[in-house]
Amino acid sequence: MIPTRIAPDADRWIVQLFSARAVAEGGIIRRSIADVDRLIGRDRLLHEVRRRGYRLVENAGQFVIFCNRDPIRLLH
Repeated sequence: MIPTRIAPDADRWIVQLFSARAVAEGGIIRRSIADVDRLIGRDRLLHEVRRRGYRLVENAGQFVIFCNRDPIRLLH
């Protein structure tokens, strides 16, 4: 596992991430898993997502965060 840098850079990154227009509009945001691991760590991201009541999925090296509390359905 890659070591993470801890606050204040991590705190600033979290603030910027969750200040995006898509978040305010209840949309989705995505970030590279490698960037998350390098900058703040998965545990910190999961904590922030849970704290807000959002959902997070992982696919193809990306984290996708649904910035609302609506249910998610996987359609094939």
